[in-house]
Amino acid sequence: MNAKTKSKQTGIVHSDYVPPAGFSAFPPAVYHASTVIFDTVEALRSREWIGRDSYTYGLHGTPTTFTLEAQLANIEGGNHCVLAPSGLAAITIVDMAFLKTGDDVLIPENIYNPNRELGNWLSKDFGVSVRYYDPLIGAGIADLILPNTRLIWAETPGSITMEVPDIPAFCKAAHEKGVIVAVDNTWAAGLVFDAFGHGADVVVQAVTKYQAGASDLLMGAVITRDEELNRKINMAHMRLGMGVSPDDTYLVLRSLASMKVRFEKSGESSMIVANWLKQRPEISKILHPAFPDCPGHDIFERDFTGTGGLFSVLFDERYTEAQTDRFLEALKLFKMGFSWGGTHSLSVPYRIRPDRKDWNQRDHQLIRFYIGLEDPADLIADLEQALSTLD
Repeated sequence: MNAKTKSKQTGIVHSDYVPPAGFSAFPPAVYHASTVIFDTVEALRSREWIGRDSYTYGLHGTPTTFTLEAQLANIEGGNHCVLAPSGLAAITIVDMAFLKTGDDVLIPENIYNPNRELGNWLSKDFGVSVRYYDPLIGAGIADLILPNTRLIWAETPGSITMEVPDIPAFCKAAHEKGVIVAVDNTWAAGLVFDAFGHGADVVVQAVTKYQAGASDLLMGAVITRDEELNRKINMAHMRLGMGVSPDDTYLVLRSLASMKVRFEKSGESSMIVANWLKQRPEISKILHPAFPDCPGHDIFERDFTGTGGLFSVLFDERYTEAQTDRFLEALKLFKMGFSWGGTHSLSVPYRIRPDRKDWNQRDHQLIRFYIGLEDPADLIADLEQALSTLD
């Protein structure tokens, strides 16, 4: 049927126009699709949705999402990647891929708190044994592994309190007993810590952070090198229906080219700001992995090749929460809000959980800073004027 024999309405729905070949531009194309069209019945019936060499349905990928998956896997040094609607969604995929009722999982005390909340939910409602360990336990984690332990989570450095765990020691102990190690490598963005090179089986990234780079979208990624692990991850991804927006995918692709430059600038500025804070009498400790004050600093020196822009500080114990709250509200350039990795500097106060067994500095108020792309001299001036409100 050609345009002359179609009704006007059918012609609107079924266009005969084919754009000329040969178009080339830097931005990747954005493909919006739920339905994917097959040319033959055989092609439809023989579809294989787990692989990345064909297309089956929008949920399982388009050229846009496949492109981002390949780039994120390459940055991390992996072979396979699936995208998720958030960092927490990526964590959920890993748990659902490798845990079932009766299994045991080990989670560090300093983990990203939604990961802990998910663990508590698995324990309460799904019959998974969940145990929490000191992130600085090192090779001692071998003594915690039980016959039904299937998964060990690690985060390097840890959320908020910034301890740097010994990932190679964890992986050696785990692999000797056939246990999978999943590492949340978001702080390093896959740039300055080689998680797979240090033994990780699965790596999770909150793509929301440096990869997206503008504080305007949510996304996560699960990356692995192993074909069988990838199959299980893809099955969990499919069963949970974890699709991502093609427009958000495009925005991440657009930001990736500048990610390393932004990461390095953020890390460089964080060292300037943290060094200034270290000299201040109001601050008792800098929890920045590149500083000797930070637990696990020796592991950081051994395993990392650079630094990011996220760190925490402990205020002198003479300051109350009300005083540090006043300090936060006095900041002008540092905005208060969760997440990080964008262009703007952020600050967030944290109350460390009362049930956290490895934390013994509750007399000190903790504030986490993210250093964005502002001039560090201006950030320091902002901090200085806000500190003046403490007394």
